[in-house]
Amino acid sequence: MPEISVGAQIFDVVFHPTAATVYTGLLTGHVKGYAYDDQGNQKLTFNVRPSKSSCRGLSLNQDGSRLYAVGKGKSLSILDTTTETVDLRARAHETSINRVKHLMPWLLATGDDEGVIKLWDPRQKEAVREYTQHFDYITDFLWLNGKKQLVATSGDGTLSVIDVRSKASKSVAQSEDQEDELLSIVSIKGGAKVAVGTQLGILSIFNPKNGWGDCVDRIPGHPLSVDTMCALPEELPSVDTQSTILTGSSDGFVRAIQILPSKLLGVVADHGEWPIERIAVGGCVSHLTVESNPTAPAGSRIAASQKFEESEEHKSSGTWWIASVGHDEVLRLTDLEAFFQKSHTDAELSHHDSEGADHEDDDSDDEVALPVEEFSTQPSAEEEGDTPEEDIASKKRTHTEKGGSPPAKKKKRMTKKKVIDIESAFFDGL
Repeated sequence: MPEISVGAQIFDVVFHPTAATVYTGLLTGHVKGYAYDDQGNQKLTFNVRPSKSSCRGLSLNQDGSRLYAVGKGKSLSILDTTTETVDLRARAHETSINRVKHLMPWLLATGDDEGVIKLWDPRQKEAVREYTQHFDYITDFLWLNGKKQLVATSGDGTLSVIDVRSKASKSVAQSEDQEDELLSIVSIKGGAKVAVGTQLGILSIFNPKNGWGDCVDRIPGHPLSVDTMCALPEELPSVDTQSTILTGSSDGFVRAIQILPSKLLGVVADHGEWPIERIAVGGCVSHLTVESNPTAPAGSRIAASQKFEESEEHKSSGTWWIASVGHDEVLRLTDLEAFFQKSHTDAELSHHDSEGADHEDDDSDDEVALPVEEFSTQPSAEEEGDTPEEDIASKKRTHTEKGGSPPAKKKKRMTKKKVIDIESAFFDGL
């Protein structure tokens, strides 16, 4: 598991779509890019400081030629990934900007501390449109390309849906108050459903066909907040990519979770006691950039099984990596294919050892019978208390600071919803 020390806390991470480069946004305001190869070797290839204030969000355009950066300084920076030049939109928002998302050619979105969302044409100096349906900070964006809709989650406990084709500066839908901060969002089941991570560790499932007013299911299990999530690439072998997601929690674990049916597939990465800030999946590209002259990858796999190596249909030009970053100032790259191969092998061995038990019980136990105890940790009372700068406290508000309802009240609210029961072993020891 390659680890890259970047020298400052990392707020966001994104992969280049065509080259083997991963970019990080730092507390110091720097944006650093690291080239890597399929063996996990790396070197610094990009280092720009568009602002002296922290960089909270990053997003790349479709070909990776432009990198959009936002942060505490309220500006939108457009970075050329080849020349390292900066095109600055000073005071793009009235308050600090938390998230930025490239949507389609010549359109991107930004969201700030006060819940304001703006759409931008990067060729213009001013925003194209502004939305004010939220009153607390924007935590994440999900782009539904088929419908040309942008879904935004907020610390105010609601999500909203914006149709970017409409000229009206208002959302086309907004959920009821979920009585919990909505922190992250990802599509599942081929876009048929959407999973939302919350401050209390609940995964709320929305079904767009039934409307966005309220969630249809709630999946408990994470002991602390689900701060970040991402989907898996469809090309990843040996895993149901439409039902499996990766979650990053403030307890320091990156988990692989299968949704509906809901199972813990294992812990992908462990950052110790440091909260996970952001995760991203990328790689499997033919243009490796660690060497000065790009060379063709060897096609090897880290810890891949012999069965996988012998399967020609699964061979690709590189390795799929998950990048995870947190408060520990380390960019961690984990080989996803190796993880799922090991998880699949462990499940088969566990199934063989438990032969003769009830088949339905086996299916449930096999998936959760991973050695999660070795990753166990006692969650701290307040992870935010260890952050190095007031910027982090303003970015992630606690319920006490916001004057929100206590957890007991929220749990009472949740009993009115359909809650998917997961066996007690789901997060034993975590």
